[in-house]
Amino acid sequence: MNAANTVRRRAMAAGLVAIGLWSMLAALSVLVGPVPPFQMVAMTFTVGATIGIVRALRRGVGWTGLVGWPGPVWLLGVGGLFGYHALYFAALQLAPPAEANLVNYLWPLLIVLLSAPLAGEKLSWSHLLGALLGFAGVALLAFGRGVHFAGDHALGYALAAGCALSWSLYSVLSRRFGETPTDAIAAFCAASALLSLVCHLVFERTVWPATPTAWLAVLALGCGPAGTAFYFWDHAVKRGDIRALGALSYATPILSTAILIACGLAQPTSALLLAALLVTAGAVLASRDLWRRGR
Repeated sequence: MNAANTVRRRAMAAGLVAIGLWSMLAALSVLVGPVPPFQMVAMTFTVGATIGIVRALRRGVGWTGLVGWPGPVWLLGVGGLFGYHALYFAALQLAPPAEANLVNYLWPLLIVLLSAPLAGEKLSWSHLLGALLGFAGVALLAFGRGVHFAGDHALGYALAAGCALSWSLYSVLSRRFGETPTDAIAAFCAASALLSLVCHLVFERTVWPATPTAWLAVLALGCGPAGTAFYFWDHAVKRGDIRALGALSYATPILSTAILIACGLAQPTSALLLAALLVTAGAVLASRDLWRRGR
């Protein structure tokens, strides 16, 4: 196995870690309780930023190495992290959560489609079919819960589509700034936490976690799906096979539902099993070139 393939495989492993961490988001959010969304982002991103800053400083990276980036890098980083979450919360206010989430989960498919024009990747039938199978699995899971699109929620659906576009653009365009180290994510998390705090103070009423378990869940979110996962994802999209990562990302809602079931927060259904099979088939198809290169 050559060095380039080793780097790519490690990056793909980092991507799988990020996907696994994101699958824990729903269960941990339930444990936190009714904390307003922008307040939640401000709290968890602060934890994520602190982890990154401490790690960078211990490795000898100075403050300039954390914040000394050109404007386009800042725009992409903060626009991706904060922009996605701001659009997502706005979409949830204007459309039913199930429908908004289904539209939002166009982002893995968009990553695959945008990887050719924006990242210079070559798409094959296996990448496209893998991503489509993944989306079919998520759609099946959503429609199994009674998803129904209504015209009076059109603005909410549009904002959810904006979520999908913003995260896919962030993920694909990060490849253009591959020389920017992952340490920069700490600064982007800190800036996003500050912007979220401003939005919270303007639009929300403060509600603190009510129990020690809820506070631990906030800490776990910042150490995992709403913090550390961004560091793993940054490394993955810059060094891994972004086409395969897009299709593999459809495992997130499937794993998330499975975790909710394991925690007794949801009921198992035949739709979940079929959705998992579709997503698995799509992931295998989309990543087959990567494994062939390893032979």
